[in-house]
Amino acid sequence: MGHSAPADGNRSAIFLLIGTAAILCLCLNLGADSPTPSQEQASLPFNAKVGLGDWPQFGGTPQRNNVPLAGNLPIDWDVTTGRNLKWSAPLGSHTFGTPVVANGRVFVGTNNGAGYLKRYPPDVDLGVLLCLRETDGEFLWQFSAEKLPAGRVHDWPLQGIVSTPVVEGDRVWLVSNRGEVVCLDAEGFRDRENDGPFVSEKPEELKGPWEEAHEADVVWKFDMMRELVVRQHNMASCSPTIWGDVLFICTSNGVDESHSNIPSPEAPSFMAMNKHTGKVLWTDNSPGKNILHGQWSSPAVGVFNQIPQVLFAGGDGWLYSFRADRWNAGKPELLWKFDGNHKTAIRIPGARSMRLRDHILATPVIHDGLVYLVMGEDPEHGERPGYLWCLDPTKRGDVSWELVVDQFGNAVPPQRLDPTAPIGKLQPRAIPNPNSAVVWHYGYHDQNGDGKVDFEEIMHRGLSGPTIRNGILMISDLSGVLHCLHPKTGKVHWTHDWLDTTWGGVLMTDRHAYCGSENGDIHIFELSTVKKQLAQINMDSSVYSTPIVANNVLYFANKSELFAIATGERGLRRVPRSKK
Repeated sequence: MGHSAPADGNRSAIFLLIGTAAILCLCLNLGADSPTPSQEQASLPFNAKVGLGDWPQFGGTPQRNNVPLAGNLPIDWDVTTGRNLKWSAPLGSHTFGTPVVANGRVFVGTNNGAGYLKRYPPDVDLGVLLCLRETDGEFLWQFSAEKLPAGRVHDWPLQGIVSTPVVEGDRVWLVSNRGEVVCLDAEGFRDRENDGPFVSEKPEELKGPWEEAHEADVVWKFDMMRELVVRQHNMASCSPTIWGDVLFICTSNGVDESHSNIPSPEAPSFMAMNKHTGKVLWTDNSPGKNILHGQWSSPAVGVFNQIPQVLFAGGDGWLYSFRADRWNAGKPELLWKFDGNHKTAIRIPGARSMRLRDHILATPVIHDGLVYLVMGEDPEHGERPGYLWCLDPTKRGDVSWELVVDQFGNAVPPQRLDPTAPIGKLQPRAIPNPNSAVVWHYGYHDQNGDGKVDFEEIMHRGLSGPTIRNGILMISDLSGVLHCLHPKTGKVHWTHDWLDTTWGGVLMTDRHAYCGSENGDIHIFELSTVKKQLAQINMDSSVYSTPIVANNVLYFANKSELFAIATGERGLRRVPRSKK
């Protein structure tokens, strides 16, 4: 069954949330620990400071559902001849960030392979956020973050900035590869002003000419490693979101190079900040000593029964929901939590068994009053079966599928390893949870009815969450299988295996679905409960990010180039410098 109960052999995987419900704009009194909210319907995704057709954050809105308002978008183009190509622009040699578009500018995280600034030649490894002009892809300015001296344990070589920024008016927020939360002026120094309080952008010792017109104007910067003792594993990757005046950040706190020790278990895993000043409003370290590996997900926000909830996918495999509008004495108000793993799953780093415990890389997704979650793991740890969960966010407390109790029926606290392993003389066991929030869940489905579960009938580990539109849910898993389900019931309509590793999520327009894969193909399907592939177009190199639409233009980033695609265009392709 598409919503069958998980079998013991298929009890770990990949989860994620994304969503598309009506969004409320929340005004918060940041001068108090527990502000009294006033709520009003938002006319734009989350504020009135971006264009109606803009796409200012990952997923477009705080609900993270990649469904723009757009029409007449092409399903056929050629990046070599320029057919339906508006423009292209060089990126670094490795690009994992998804582009966003707001107020005439395009922002995308990458590395320094393009060498836009003379003081940083292409052979200097940096984290980079590029700002390009929306009309033609012209380079405007660059934010540069030098690599951390500790190396790959905290800042993996060549990965660049993987955070997708959030833009509101003339402000841009992101998380750098150095574990810094950064607020930038969207205009850079092109307005001839140095917005503060941070005013020390120009280094005392320059390695090349200072081209102020092309440098980023930092408004404020907060170093999570220095201020909160956070120790990200391999990279800091959060794509922030905003609710009212609050900025939500996943810190990426994780294990060290041994993959078994957590150097800073008391450091925050999740936090809220004043978006204007960078002041920390509250922190939470719920995963604590139970962090399995890294914490590379991003938050989502939705309103359920008049209560705004912010969702945090923890590195312990649990999804946590907090009040987005209220906190007390620097601590959030926990509403509910959900264990995305089955209680008999165990943790063996690098192993590929079907009964392993995973954490969450995908971003939580919200749609029509429900939350969608996929379990995942570092792609270097391999492919294997996973799960997609659909949850009711109006429940409270522990809303997991199962509970772990001892022989007397007392709850057993979460553990990093096997929670049903003996504790002293007591033997814990898993029991069904009468308070479970699970609406349905999907792990496998024998579509052809042959009594076997084939590869493309299995939901595998995933890095990206689902996208939902017009009663259709689509999700791509790491193994390259696209799944099409009914979002309310989990009924499987069809699956398709394009035989290629897939990192990014699905874009849904009014009629079509687009998704990229590692060999550089963009796969295009009709938005239908009947499988119909319309095209497969190669973009020259691997596509790791998620495609977007802004102002009726498609944007695709491959490893080293950003493409703007629109019907009837025949634009200039700027060949990436690494290919010259």
